[in-house]
Amino acid sequence: MKGKSVVKSDIEIAHEAKLIHIKDIAAQLGLTEDNIEYYGKHKAKIDLDVLKDRPLKGKLILVTAITPTPAGEGKSTTTIGLAQALNKIGKQCTIALREPSLGPCFGVKGGAAGGGHAQVVPMEDINLHFTGDIHAIGAAHNLLSAMIDNHIKHGNELNIDQTKIYWKRVVDINDRALRNMVIGLGGSAHGIPRESGFMITVASEVMAILCLSESIADLKKRLAKIIIGENRKGEPVSVADLNVQGSMAALLKDALKPNLVQTLENTPAIIHGGPFANIAHGCNSVLATKMAMALSDYVVTEAGFGADLGAEKFIDIKCRYAGIKPECVVLVATARALKMHGGVAKDYLKGENVGAIITGLGNLQKHIENIKKFGLPVVVSLNRFHDDTDDEIKTVMDFCKDMKVECSLCEVWEHGGDGGVDLAQKVADIIDKADNSHFRFLYDNDMSIRAKISTLAVEIYGADGVLYSKNAARRIDYLEEKGYGNLPICIAKTQYSLSDDPSLMNRPSGFKISVGDISLSAGAGFLVVHTGEIMIMPGLPKKPAALNIDITDDGVITGLF
Repeated sequence: MKGKSVVKSDIEIAHEAKLIHIKDIAAQLGLTEDNIEYYGKHKAKIDLDVLKDRPLKGKLILVTAITPTPAGEGKSTTTIGLAQALNKIGKQCTIALREPSLGPCFGVKGGAAGGGHAQVVPMEDINLHFTGDIHAIGAAHNLLSAMIDNHIKHGNELNIDQTKIYWKRVVDINDRALRNMVIGLGGSAHGIPRESGFMITVASEVMAILCLSESIADLKKRLAKIIIGENRKGEPVSVADLNVQGSMAALLKDALKPNLVQTLENTPAIIHGGPFANIAHGCNSVLATKMAMALSDYVVTEAGFGADLGAEKFIDIKCRYAGIKPECVVLVATARALKMHGGVAKDYLKGENVGAIITGLGNLQKHIENIKKFGLPVVVSLNRFHDDTDDEIKTVMDFCKDMKVECSLCEVWEHGGDGGVDLAQKVADIIDKADNSHFRFLYDNDMSIRAKISTLAVEIYGADGVLYSKNAARRIDYLEEKGYGNLPICIAKTQYSLSDDPSLMNRPSGFKISVGDISLSAGAGFLVVHTGEIMIMPGLPKKPAALNIDITDDGVITGLF
């Protein structure tokens, strides 16, 4: 139609960006060519030595969100746009982000590098293979899998119980047909038959370990602690027992180094690691965050899913181990998502519905309350969409004012850093006057496993209590008996509800969290508490994003979004 504006796709916007050489991005951080390893003109690995003798001067800003909905919240877009905006107001800023997994890129998301005019680039490289980190993690994980079955084939000196092997195999593509299988078929020359299956690579404990390790020595130590199963006496069997940690670490030598890229506005971005946000802690690596803090005055990072999962794990797991803390939390919300939490179906979000927003504000309120429980200041970033009305926006703004919380209208998707200047200024002002002496973790590690789970369920999710299956109760007793009771808790639950039931939106009440199992991630250093049905190997939707992704004859990738 004549006069109608054409909205460009994310990849079209990315292709039009004027990227500068990665050595010039490194120079912004005070790094020389001796500090980086080139992966072409626009990507580089950062040498681990840059952390030596450099204090962590950067003010850390954590971006999280309300409970996610199919309407989308734009958390990564806000993270990238905020960093660009901070640089626009004269604050030297770097981003620390997770690496996208191929599974969601070819499944539902179609890409995970921000959106609009707030993207990290080269976006097609970042979304597809990048520097090979996730492939290296898959190789290290599967090496261990092969060594386990080889050990059993050649005599089983460790007396491993084949019915109690927890360690599966991994691949970084969504493939539901691989969830459950029998391996070792075909006769004795092909192994010993047993039940097993595949997980998506980002759900591997190796990924979580890499993201919490701070050196090669630390990496090897953590890998050695991985528990792969039990022997026939019920005792844990570790990687150290199999003596595979050295060869696994060798495969991860380069993957341990964080990756340097840039945004559309040439803001430095350190992208590294991407643990599954349900089964693990869902944050980029400690090394990437600390490098950004050592090289910049301000650092913007994000946590997975909503604040009940991502922000809580960022603080209670990552910050606890890394010895860092955020100065401010940015909580992303949208009018569209609040309407869905208020009971509006996705297909009916375009019409104004202030009443639904008022109802849905219960979800925003709970997340604000949760962040304050950690003693941290919070700013609400209201990510604006073109069909949001003025009255809807005003309703959210007025609510935040009543909650005594700053709220900023964010338009970074459309305007890049310019669309986040108000948000950046509000965040900077809060950091300048913030008193972080009130920062605290939600629980002490010395508490019992049940007490820690109950604290999370009641304080963060708003549950009335916790129900344990017989299997979960036995596992808790077993883990405490074996000396693992003092580890932090990583709750695996649906991201679509504060409860463990994805159908309960907004701010549910009168429910209990049902725990079906507890698994041990001894190398990563936490206990995974399984609630509801959590898929560690996702499946593809009826119309996967892979159907839209293509490459032209001259090598230009299309269809990522």
